[in-house]
Amino acid sequence: MTPEGPLRTAVIIGSTREGRVGESIGRWFAARAELRDDLAVSVLDLADYAFPCCFPAVATPAMRAFSRAVAGAEAFAVVTPEYNRSFPASLKQAIDFAYDEWQAKPVGFVSYGSGSDGFYAIEQLRTVFAGLHTVTVRDGVGIDLLGGEVDDGGTPYDTDERSLAVTTMLDQLLWWGLALRAARATRPFAS
Repeated sequence: MTPEGPLRTAVIIGSTREGRVGESIGRWFAARAELRDDLAVSVLDLADYAFPCCFPAVATPAMRAFSRAVAGAEAFAVVTPEYNRSFPASLKQAIDFAYDEWQAKPVGFVSYGSGSDGFYAIEQLRTVFAGLHTVTVRDGVGIDLLGGEVDDGGTPYDTDERSLAVTTMLDQLLWWGLALRAARATRPFAS
């Protein structure tokens, strides 16, 4: 626990597809993060938001609620599938609903896909988040849906390698989150 309290970390479940495994993977990851006393974890499941299909001139209540949740977080773990070597449109839409709220905060990734662990989605998301002035952490958690790494409900199996990946990513999020918390308190971020 830090003197300023645990780092407020939002786990964002980026898929809204019917029959998705993203919720199982996101809840699994959040449960591991919640075991730490240096993190205060919340889950932002994009399927719970009634976002408009087109970007309106005036933000809707769902858009404002999501932006407030992003503003209140100090670090993010984005859970994303890889669809056609990229990430889902639902995630990009939600990311675009906020701007200043993302700035000077760290982002880590939990990705899943069929054969690639979601690697291609992460590489594209790094570019998107760089444009929002975030810091993306190097290490993440990748899950191969075709490699027998999840049960029938889509929950990843706990292995020593996967536990190490989760711990490493959370340690990096915590380090950057605390450093950027202190920096934001000292001097407002200027973009």
